[in-house]
Amino acid sequence: MQLKKASVLVVDDDPDVLTAVKLLLRPQVKEIVTEKNPENLPALLRQHTFDAILLDMNFVSSINTGNEGLYWLKKIKQLGSEAAVIMITAYGEIDLAIRSLKEGAFDFVVKPWLNDKLIQTIQDGISNKSGNASSSTVKGSEVIGSELLGESEAMQDIFYKIKKVAPTDANILILGENGTGKELIAKAIHQHSLRADKPFVKVDVGALTESLFESELFGHKKGAFTDAKDDRMGRFEAANKGTIFLDEIGNISLHQQAKLLSVLQNRQIIRLGTNEPINIDVRLLCATNVSLAQLASEARFRKDLIYRINTVEIVVPPLRKRGNDIVLLAKHFAEFYANKYFKTTPELSKGALDKLKSYHFPGNVRELQYAIERAVIMADGPVLEARDMLFSPIESGAVEETAATETNLEEIEKATIIRVLEKHNGVLTKAAKELGITRTSLYRRLGKYDI
Repeated sequence: MQLKKASVLVVDDDPDVLTAVKLLLRPQVKEIVTEKNPENLPALLRQHTFDAILLDMNFVSSINTGNEGLYWLKKIKQLGSEAAVIMITAYGEIDLAIRSLKEGAFDFVVKPWLNDKLIQTIQDGISNKSGNASSSTVKGSEVIGSELLGESEAMQDIFYKIKKVAPTDANILILGENGTGKELIAKAIHQHSLRADKPFVKVDVGALTESLFESELFGHKKGAFTDAKDDRMGRFEAANKGTIFLDEIGNISLHQQAKLLSVLQNRQIIRLGTNEPINIDVRLLCATNVSLAQLASEARFRKDLIYRINTVEIVVPPLRKRGNDIVLLAKHFAEFYANKYFKTTPELSKGALDKLKSYHFPGNVRELQYAIERAVIMADGPVLEARDMLFSPIESGAVEETAATETNLEEIEKATIIRVLEKHNGVLTKAAKELGITRTSLYRRLGKYDI
């Protein structure tokens, strides 16, 4: 569902919060309803059907439990509402907010929130709520919170694998370059699993320092270390009965791998500062941009851990190997960003499409998304032309650096072709002339190198 068609309820006893959210969402959604008193929730839910509910964690009320948000979250679920519930919380209540995920909340936002982040979370929530599978698409949280799209043979194979593995509890290792959509695959697996109504907890383990790794994943007791001012639940506990997604698993140290392996073997965690084991029941999904061959090096990664996390592997193809999916995704992003920025959905000219199809996209789907967003914002007319398709200088620099240091002749030729194509905006005749070859020879090399 698009955000513009959504009905949203905001429940908070702070009138300033209600006013701010109403002003923010009024141009974004079909209907926005605000309510100061949570005790009016049952009546509101009987009278209206909401796609998303923003619910404060704390109210000054007669319930006086100290966690009124959890009380009203349970009430919403008991009343049969299928709305995506997003908790509004203060920074000091994050542990409570994580607990709300176990109780059925879709997500939480921390005050003061970023407006774009709040809107994106609502969009993700309503997309998640209405998700279902079809023969050519699997609903997930696409890079922009919509659909995991693909008609190519490679993507159809992935959709088939998702359908087969999702209902099981098999541990899945998702491999692929940065920007290919590994997190989307993980979310799709969770959403089509028997744990779909339980938490989905993502952890970028590659970004965790040695000192934070155990505390973040397994939790800690008050006083376990200098800054441990309160008991804290770790991510594994937060994901109990649901799915935990460990991103960038290939970047953790051997010491961290040993800690993780112990937890996966015993299905127990021990919070820092205690000796008491806590049983956990989680579905494990992992992802990395490191190839399986590189992971297999004992100097880098424990083989016993690879076998533990890799019951089934899913390899996500780079965008340059997905054929006409580039066009499918480009049109999808063009429609999304036109709606976001209140513009008419633009057409993509033949020149624009040819330029997209001839580009190698080192940044994959993420780079395509940003290129289309930039084009929609900057375009003057209803048609996106080749000149509107500008690619990331960061990624272009990476290609030039590769070309400068590469010694393999085929890689040098490929990098040179890519650089010349970019220079001439994908015009093959001009590129062939500069390269000193015929247009037919250039076509042959484009096929050879999957450009």
